[in-house]
Amino acid sequence: MKNFPVVCVGGSAGGLDAYIRLLKNLPPDMGVAIVIVNHITTVPTRLHEVLPRFTPMPVELITERLRIEPNRVFIIPSNRDLHVDEAGEFRLKPISKPRGWPDVITVFLRSLTRYWEGKLIAVIVSGYDGDGAAALCNIKEAGGITIAQKPDTATQPDMPTSAIDSGCIDFVLSPEDIARKIISLALTAQHS
Repeated sequence: MKNFPVVCVGGSAGGLDAYIRLLKNLPPDMGVAIVIVNHITTVPTRLHEVLPRFTPMPVELITERLRIEPNRVFIIPSNRDLHVDEAGEFRLKPISKPRGWPDVITVFLRSLTRYWEGKLIAVIVSGYDGDGAAALCNIKEAGGITIAQKPDTATQPDMPTSAIDSGCIDFVLSPEDIARKIISLALTAQHS
């Protein structure tokens, strides 16, 4: 069962603010999986401890072979590349770019375009550098939707700005409006 939408939310510096504003505005039963790919390499993530306060959906730290399911929030562990396989399970691999800015968001988005049959929604929020931007055109080619956080609503506008500069962004919205857009896309996916 791999035909429900997956929303990949990629961010780093300042991303927490965007994740909270997004999750607070999403209902728990939209039928989509939310995967937060935060590119922190050195420090263990605490997102799976912080974010449950802001959403009724279960929030899980991703472990090897965890199955992707709708109405859940999944968090990438630090210092790992994240992939999805043909069985609809997460695979964790050693980080492919250990030095310089990581490209964990790009890696995961490309993996989704290869193996996921449902609707793909890529969201790039606050963060340094341009992780994710290189895969946005792949998401569009696979029939997915791409959204960037409006740079003036982001603590750190580099990542959304790089995403917009890729020329492959469909919508530029505040986190609250991103939530509304995801809800409407989820409804459309249910009826198609």
